Amino acid sequence: MSLVEHDPAHRLWLLRTPESSYAFRLDADDRPRHAHWGPPLTLAQATQVAERRNPAESSFDEPGDERPELPAEGGAFFGVAALAVRFEDGTSALEWRYAGHSLENGALVVQLADRHYPLELSLHYRVRGDVIERWTTLRTTGDAEIALLRTDSASWTLPRRDGARLSRTSGAWSAEYGVLREPLPVGETTLTSRRGVSSHQVNPWVMLDAGDATETSGEVWSTALAWSGSWRITVDHTHTGRVTWTGGFGHENVSWRLKPGETWETPVFAGLYAADGFGGTSRRWHAYVREFVQPHSGELRPIVYNSWEATGWDVDEQTETHLAEAAAKLGAELFVMDDGWFGARVGDAAGLGDWTANEQRFPAGLGPLVDAVHAHGMKFGLWVEPEMVNPDSDLYRAHPDWVLHMANRTRTTLRNQLVLNFARPDVADWAHKWLDRLVGEHGIDYLKWDMNRAFTEAGWPSSADPGRLWGEHVRAVYAIFDRLRAEHPGLRIQGCAGGGGRTDLGILARTDEIWASDNTDAADRITIQHGYGQLYPAGTMSAWVTDSPNPTTGREAPLSFRFHVAMAGVLGLGGDLPRWSAAELAEATALVALYKEIRPVVQHGELYRLADPARSALTAVQYVLGGDVVVIFWRRPAEFARPVTPPRLAGLDPTARYRDQDGVVHHGAVLLSHGIDVALPGSGYASAVVRLTRV
Repeated sequence: MSLVEHDPAHRLWLLRTPESSYAFRLDADDRPRHAHWGPPLTLAQATQVAERRNPAESSFDEPGDERPELPAEGGAFFGVAALAVRFEDGTSALEWRYAGHSLENGALVVQLADRHYPLELSLHYRVRGDVIERWTTLRTTGDAEIALLRTDSASWTLPRRDGARLSRTSGAWSAEYGVLREPLPVGETTLTSRRGVSSHQVNPWVMLDAGDATETSGEVWSTALAWSGSWRITVDHTHTGRVTWTGGFGHENVSWRLKPGETWETPVFAGLYAADGFGGTSRRWHAYVREFVQPHSGELRPIVYNSWEATGWDVDEQTETHLAEAAAKLGAELFVMDDGWFGARVGDAAGLGDWTANEQRFPAGLGPLVDAVHAHGMKFGLWVEPEMVNPDSDLYRAHPDWVLHMANRTRTTLRNQLVLNFARPDVADWAHKWLDRLVGEHGIDYLKWDMNRAFTEAGWPSSADPGRLWGEHVRAVYAIFDRLRAEHPGLRIQGCAGGGGRTDLGILARTDEIWASDNTDAADRITIQHGYGQLYPAGTMSAWVTDSPNPTTGREAPLSFRFHVAMAGVLGLGGDLPRWSAAELAEATALVALYKEIRPVVQHGELYRLADPARSALTAVQYVLGGDVVVIFWRRPAEFARPVTPPRLAGLDPTARYRDQDGVVHHGAVLLSHGIDVALPGSGYASAVVRLTRV
């Protein structure tokens, strides 16, 4: 059956996923109108839904059947405009006429043109798995520029339900991805980042439900932006109960001009409907990311050792070589040297931008260290921060105009650094050249690409259209990622922005994993990883085992607990290994070996969240891949006389039997109904890993 169907008589299109349908139509005035998003419908059924009308509440309201597919300024529409432009004569309203439709590479494209002005709009739809990708393109066919004030990628409409609840994240540096589920207030709710990155504070996705969805049941409508810069999602809940939302690139007061003959393409704003709760929603997003977004998703991500926690700024060839030897003995597969290896970078105040090895610390260059790491059977990686520069650097002294700045305004430094303007082709070209040379000359296998500060004074005095930099900077970063991957097929990249400050579907399309947070405290990480996994799969989430007490929080936790928390994603090591005791090193070696055994299931399996860390001292996550099952339990210190119930397992065949690592056979029905008791002590931090294999 076709993924896209068209009913010419009713001017309606129907898109199908395995578990849902999406339909929209053109009205008598050629305006695109939303019809349905939810459970599967046939074309005839979708047509019947589209014919239903809701009368206006009064003559002061917009017509009751107004459900614009992409609301634009103009007419009796008083909601949030997803598209706002201004023509040369000051006109801002838009009036469309239908100009045709086509199927291009499996994607539906509906073309519209303004009835008077030389502006064309194309609405794009593509079905990938259970996800519907949507985006738009704008093209001017005249001789004058058109000001673009807001160009959202898509708008979405929730079916009428008795209630409305919004799920989203809230956070900060080292406290990313906190999940909030709250009743949606009447009015407009805007989630946004004005920082030039997707941000630590809120992630660019939303989930809507009627207030009755749980982890395992209920309808959930969710959308996510594939964009790594500033963004905005506005949810509109009217007094009459209608819920719509729109989202895309940019934020208020950002505008730019569409030049004659130019085409502007928005990022993808993807949507997914699921009828099996938040857990089912997450698993479908994970499948989508693995199949359609993530590069090299079939690979197993290596166990990394990163030297930062051991050395800080005190980086040199001898120290790194000794750390590499110790990491290899533990079973690490990738050694990454972090900040401090280049220029005058002996602290955070100088050297950023001067990307050649520090001659005092690496007198023969990076070659001997790279060779030593490779000789231990590990791959070699480097930390870089290409988008940043210290004012105290040779690069800034030579090119002070290369940074974001405004005339007659102070250049605000954060972390003693400024942001390079990658919207400038000369700056982006410089960055690509030194990265290409660095990777090629030294045989670098892996880059940790960091981005540690937000945009300020986001100006471009030499440009006649400085507002473009908010979008062009991100597109230039994407282009460099894409070029490096094409030129160096073996290169793997980790995305980082002070931890999880740039986590989104756009960056995941170009990186192999994300450094989810700078906070490696295992107790905090349970909550951080719970929020990360709402949308993104475990195989993209880098998680380290570091020292105790934790360098960020000062909290102490057993080595096994720290390992078991990090095993829920892509395991990494970051401790000061020379300070570890022989017993700790032996325990760590065994735990690394355990992770290698369970890694395929964790990184490629389906995730089931068995308990919410906000509600229970005992938390567990479960991964299922074919007949193999891994369950990781964590117990934080509990209150006295507050026993916890073992979480019930999920995703198993109730008629099957499963053997654990101790040889005990369990009935699937019993595990689903009663769980498995791992008898973790209530004092301190305790954890366990249970492996099950279908008999």
